[in-house]
Amino acid sequence: MRGSDDRISRSDYWLGKFARLRVDRARGDPAPHKPLLLLALCDLAENGELRDVLTLSPELAFRFYTYWNIVAGRRAQRPDVRLPFHHLTGDGIWSVIDERGEPSPDKKLTKRARLPSDFVAFLEDPSSREKARHLLIAKYFRPFEQIALYEMIGLPVPSQQEIERSAAYRSPEDARMAGREARFRIRVVTAYNYTCALTGYRLTTVTAGSIVDAAHIHEFRDSRNNDPRNGIALCKNAHWSFDQGLWTISDDYRVIVALGRFTEAGPTKVDLLENHHGRRLHLPRDKTLWPDPIHLAWHRKGRFRVA
Repeated sequence: MRGSDDRISRSDYWLGKFARLRVDRARGDPAPHKPLLLLALCDLAENGELRDVLTLSPELAFRFYTYWNIVAGRRAQRPDVRLPFHHLTGDGIWSVIDERGEPSPDKKLTKRARLPSDFVAFLEDPSSREKARHLLIAKYFRPFEQIALYEMIGLPVPSQQEIERSAAYRSPEDARMAGREARFRIRVVTAYNYTCALTGYRLTTVTAGSIVDAAHIHEFRDSRNNDPRNGIALCKNAHWSFDQGLWTISDDYRVIVALGRFTEAGPTKVDLLENHHGRRLHLPRDKTLWPDPIHLAWHRKGRFRVA
């Protein structure tokens, strides 16, 4: 039973990764490069050819380009397999190395990838591999392409309802993350009494709740930190300008505005961002929920556009 539980947990973890690939959507559709390369890896696993170290080889490129023929109508240019091979490291799928075995900083230097052992086991498991294929095809490809890919792989084409269910897959980790984000919002917004820390503005309604957001100081994508001391309640304009680095916060909780780095206008000067420079934030009564100086330092260094 323990082995079964481990397999289910591993499957959910990697399916969650596959469902959240960072793909370019600038042209409308999600770019197919990463999903196609992962489908090629499913083939390797099915043939017993997948190892903990994956070489960027002509054989792997052949599989990738064969898959690419199905979606070739989307792009005028032939793709470079090195791009998805290198950039899947950003999705937490694997780590890439150069010919010396050192971490690779550039796709031109990347020669191999180190695959986590549980990732290999995930794709080697027939049930998990089939779920992975269904998810990738349903989520990242057009209807015509879906049919072609199922035929190519040798799987029966599922019903539209089954395709939609695969495309909407959310793992238990997604559910836990949604719960943590909701808890973060409640703890931060209530700590600030539904009031914007920058402007002191407060507006609540029965139908919509509060105008303020629970903003991360050290962005969540990088920090994965939903501690309330990494949060601050901000109205929409203040949140946007904070994320853009147009203002930041000193260790004594005063506003630092990137003066001279933007232009603004408004009916009254009271509303202008530049007039908040040097003012102290509107902070919670509970000092244990004030922003952590460690996170403030990250924002000053990582986001602030120095005046």
